[in-house]
Amino acid sequence: MDFDSIKKAAEGYGPAMTKFLRDMIAIPSESCEEKGVVYRIKEEMERLGYDKVEIDKLGNVIGWMGTGSKIIAIDSHIDTVGIGNINNWTDDPYKGWENETEIYGRGGSDQEGGMASATYGAKIMKDMGLIPEGYKIMVVGSVQEEDCDGMCWQSIVNEYFDGPEDARSKIEFVISTEPTDGGIYRGHRGRMEIRVDVRGVSCHGSAPERGDNAIHKMAEILLNVRDLNENSKDNPEIPGLEKMLDPKWNPEHYEDARFLGRGTCTTSQIFYTSPSRCAVADSCSISIDRRMTAGETYQSCLKEIEDLPACKKYAKDVKVSMYMYDRPAWTGHVYETECFFPTWINKESAPHVKALIDAYHGLWGNERIWADDKAKEKRIDENGKIRPLCDKWTFSTNGVSIQGRYGIPCVGFGPGAESQAHAPNEITWKHDLVVCAALYAAVPELYKPGDKKESATSFRQELTGNDIK
Repeated sequence: MDFDSIKKAAEGYGPAMTKFLRDMIAIPSESCEEKGVVYRIKEEMERLGYDKVEIDKLGNVIGWMGTGSKIIAIDSHIDTVGIGNINNWTDDPYKGWENETEIYGRGGSDQEGGMASATYGAKIMKDMGLIPEGYKIMVVGSVQEEDCDGMCWQSIVNEYFDGPEDARSKIEFVISTEPTDGGIYRGHRGRMEIRVDVRGVSCHGSAPERGDNAIHKMAEILLNVRDLNENSKDNPEIPGLEKMLDPKWNPEHYEDARFLGRGTCTTSQIFYTSPSRCAVADSCSISIDRRMTAGETYQSCLKEIEDLPACKKYAKDVKVSMYMYDRPAWTGHVYETECFFPTWINKESAPHVKALIDAYHGLWGNERIWADDKAKEKRIDENGKIRPLCDKWTFSTNGVSIQGRYGIPCVGFGPGAESQAHAPNEITWKHDLVVCAALYAAVPELYKPGDKKESATSFRQELTGNDIK
């Protein structure tokens, strides 16, 4: 393979990728409001000569290169979070700026930069004849990931394809372009959204002893949730979540858990009802963001909350449940699903992971590279060493459905830094756009399907058994 020619082609498209990314950043595209950026991507794909460009019923934009029956997919979610407090931004997040090395604005790293690299990576494949016979490339700009990661791919698998078996028979693997700080990522923790509801009885605030204050009961639960996250595994009352790294607590999967990192939980929202500001609150609810490592199940995570001392103390007035998601897409279509996002890990030896590793070695060497010192800071570990090339995400991606739910092989490599995600003054690096586009272009020719002698999956979390496709 002529790696130098691929690099040269990607470098030649660098200015075009920068312009395309800045155009996407300039179009606000929070979850369920992606229409404008979807049509801008469709326009770019058509201009570049994609063989087919379409928008599915959920509003995902899908571009095709090649005519084979086997599919290699490249996924980029194109929705962003909001901007939060505008006073935390030094410049307009939807106008931004570029300098010699960086691009500023909401969505640069998370993760419209990945869409720019993927769109041009497939163009390079076509220009240079790098799509193997019998294959076609599926470039997806997916929607609503920030709201409900993976739901977009649940829709793709069950509404664009004819269900999981059909999708698995056609899609060889998926490259996620979520930011990877210059690394190749083969998995991440799962997550679930848990709700705790507490009942109380209202009364006049001048005599609170006549009522039963739901906020006060919830206050005790909140401290227990904090303790569950922060306690040591040996705490006799509430053993902390680090326990899953210990073979005593997690004999089958502690090694996978050590690779992914421990699970976490944090209170993310709080709600209440009360007749007035001079009354006792008669209900209080919280949302818990629960990140799950290998060996944890949705049942174990719900039971941990139910077993907290304060939840047991007020058991008759406490309900612990999992959220559902049914928010309409920008097209108006609704795909209802549970807010459960399974943990997954690939084997490093899996042929689709190996194809990315081989492409990286051929193009860029054996270690992570970076654009400048600011980018390098994101790619070193706590000991000051460059992080391993093959690693995992801290956060969650559409891989929770692609591989976690459906077992379609998935692997990550994308421009930008995880630390920029959801942060004010978000930036990405022009250098990364070029690096990623080149790698995407090189991968299909290096993929060796004959090496699929066993499952690519090292770990996939047990599903809920609910009637969710």
